[in-house]
Amino acid sequence: MNGVAVRSRGVTTGQVLRLLLLFSLSDWVSAAIRYAIPEEARRGSTVGNVVADLELDLGRLPGRRLRVVSGGNKKYFGVDLTSGALLVNERIDREELCGALSPCSLSFEIVVENPLELYSGTVEIQDINDNDPVFPSSQARLEISESVAAGARFPLESAQDSDVGVNSLQTYQLSANPNFALDVKTRVDGSKYAELVLEKELDREEQRELNLVLTALDGGSPPRSAHVQIHIDVVDANDNAPVFNQSTYKASVRENTPSGTLVARISAYDLDDGPNGDIVYSFSSHTPAKVRELFALDSATGELRVKGQLDYEETKLYEIYLQAKDKGAVPGVAHCKVLVEVVDVNDNAPEVTVTSVYSPVPEDAAPGTVVALLSVTDSDSHDNGQVNCFISPGIPFMLSSSLKNYYTLKTEGPLDREKAAEYNITITARDSGSPPLSAVKHILVQVSDVNDNAPKSSQDSYDVYVQENNIPGIPILNVSATDPDLGRNAHLSYTLLQGDPTFGHLFSINRENGTLYLLTSLDHEDQVEFSMMVQVQDGGFPPLATNVSVSVFVTDLNDNAPMVLYPHPNTNATYTDVVAPGTPAGHMVTKVVAVDADAGYNAWISYTLLQATDPSLFSVGLHNGEIFTARQLREDDAPEHTLVILLKDHGEPVLSTSATVSISVAEMVKEVLTDLTDVAPANDPRRHVTFYLILAVILVSAAFFITMLSVGIFKCYKWRQSKELYNSSRSTTYRTPGPFHHIDAVRGGFTPPNFYHQVYLTTDSRQSDLLCKKPFTSSPLGSRQGTIRNGEPGLYHQIVGTTSRLTTPAEVMFCDDVRSGCLQGSAELDFGSEQGAEFSTEMFFKNPITSSA
Repeated sequence: MNGVAVRSRGVTTGQVLRLLLLFSLSDWVSAAIRYAIPEEARRGSTVGNVVADLELDLGRLPGRRLRVVSGGNKKYFGVDLTSGALLVNERIDREELCGALSPCSLSFEIVVENPLELYSGTVEIQDINDNDPVFPSSQARLEISESVAAGARFPLESAQDSDVGVNSLQTYQLSANPNFALDVKTRVDGSKYAELVLEKELDREEQRELNLVLTALDGGSPPRSAHVQIHIDVVDANDNAPVFNQSTYKASVRENTPSGTLVARISAYDLDDGPNGDIVYSFSSHTPAKVRELFALDSATGELRVKGQLDYEETKLYEIYLQAKDKGAVPGVAHCKVLVEVVDVNDNAPEVTVTSVYSPVPEDAAPGTVVALLSVTDSDSHDNGQVNCFISPGIPFMLSSSLKNYYTLKTEGPLDREKAAEYNITITARDSGSPPLSAVKHILVQVSDVNDNAPKSSQDSYDVYVQENNIPGIPILNVSATDPDLGRNAHLSYTLLQGDPTFGHLFSINRENGTLYLLTSLDHEDQVEFSMMVQVQDGGFPPLATNVSVSVFVTDLNDNAPMVLYPHPNTNATYTDVVAPGTPAGHMVTKVVAVDADAGYNAWISYTLLQATDPSLFSVGLHNGEIFTARQLREDDAPEHTLVILLKDHGEPVLSTSATVSISVAEMVKEVLTDLTDVAPANDPRRHVTFYLILAVILVSAAFFITMLSVGIFKCYKWRQSKELYNSSRSTTYRTPGPFHHIDAVRGGFTPPNFYHQVYLTTDSRQSDLLCKKPFTSSPLGSRQGTIRNGEPGLYHQIVGTTSRLTTPAEVMFCDDVRSGCLQGSAELDFGSEQGAEFSTEMFFKNPITSSA
């Protein structure tokens, strides 16, 4: 049954209440709606169209995750996402939900996301007449004395009807009889009860007993009913009935009052003596069974005490009907009522319900990001039901509330997963009662990782020492780095930045573990140090990287023997040193020069005399290789001496080489030179290359000089030719226009002398222009105007043209468009000069009219 707006409480079954309250409370709570449906509505029946009432976009519902949240274990309502209708999901029994409370309503919330919005709603459950009135028993028995005067009242047991409103118990009916009438009364809570009213005094001798039927009717359509048989025994009279000292008693009691607590004490008296004056207190027959369960009455003392557990949230006021009856043969009865007000105490702790939790939360979430939605309820009233929520301090979260009893958990500060991967947030709800009660709710919020940390190496730079002549492919270093992020954000890859392209052939790095390998054998003598950069990059998006500098130092090994520079060992020429006879001891004759490519201790060279023609004549410096005379040379010493010098380094193992030195003992150097001339010099193949290079330079220079000379001669010739042509043109044919008798290159008839034209040509252009001028006006050289202006009779015209070179006769034609008169002239020109040269040729028109070229 669809929900419709209700304007009054008097609606029939099938009508629905829908009230849309639009208000703007916060950025996520937009409106509240209200519907009404009858109880026992079948599953799947429509309550109302919440999408239309909330003005939501039906097409976007699947993406916004619309859902209905209601308290309790049962989900009474759901939403059809295709139509936007709010549907009934569970059987709804108003009596089970609310009992005697009216109106009865169910609250729900509608949550939509993207963006997050919360709407509250209420569905009023309307009662239907589905319960019959019920009497406590099927029969009732009364004893009435015949002495009872007319007008006496006798309360009857009340029927109970679980329905409310118009469907509840409305009236009683009594079967027809001559003695009694029925008076239906209404309690404070609106319930009905009936009393028998004696209209005609009884006469036991006439009728000893009466049987009546009491019918209870509700207000349903059709009404439901219940019946009870009333049996009345007519007994002899008891003259005085008990009398209460007050007809109504009032008391108040706290809802948490323990059992046995005194609520009120009633008192009645009876003027009779003996058993007729003894009073017994009891509940009236129409007292509800629920009241009998909660209260106990002492029949002798009239003390009313608490028997059960009172609950303010269930019933706030109890109306208890009591009676006092004497013990006479025909007992007299008196009635009173006790109004017991239940005082609320703070006996209900708040309840916290987590509606939605959005976890995990990215660590780069902006402050104010919604993490969870909470609702708080407290069944108590007034201050006892006022609830405040708070969270423990020291965490980057906060609680905010923009609607009563609803809270949002938001981020308050920046999150850092590396410091705290999750937060177990404790939410405490505390009411304002005395003493206050509280409830605790724990929410686990996980923080998801964001690539916000670059890889970090254990050290910024590495120094690696590798011995030369190493084995290729050995690992020399493991670059260690860490990344506090997770997953791909912490997956590191290592790359060798190729600053020097040759490094790619020498070094390689494992992308996964950062192990640096040496691909080839290094030579300390070739290069001592290699500097490179290793980039450590994570797998995040965008990736973050750190650069680590690596310096590889090649340590020296003794792998190079000493090398002799002098005397040169690899030549056929003989280097002979000369010493004069009689040279004293200690004279330095020559020096062996050697180097060792190694470094440090491995490069220290020691010199020793290994072999000599006369070992006693010469000695060698141990560290400098200088050869000295050990004694003074004598006349009888050999003229030629050959020394073999042993050169050793100080490496491990020791490497050595030898050098051979020839020394001649002679008076003059000439003798030595004579001996040297006997040695044929070795052929040097490079001398032919030098000859050919010198010859090529000479030939190229000569060719360049001849070319430049030819160009100069040609330019001079052309300049002289153009100059002669210019001079001749000014003195002969090509001169300034004169009288009529100067006529050249004119074909066909004559024209009057007042139509004279002059042509000017220069060598700096490739086009010729014609220009008509008035007499005695100057002719601008190089003009590019190509039109012939009209001339007047008696005026001559100049034709001015430009061209770079004319090797064929230049044709000029003048035509009269009106009289078809044409005049054509020609001239053969050839300028060899770069300068502009002007010439003139005389042409005449047949008729003195406007002509065009």
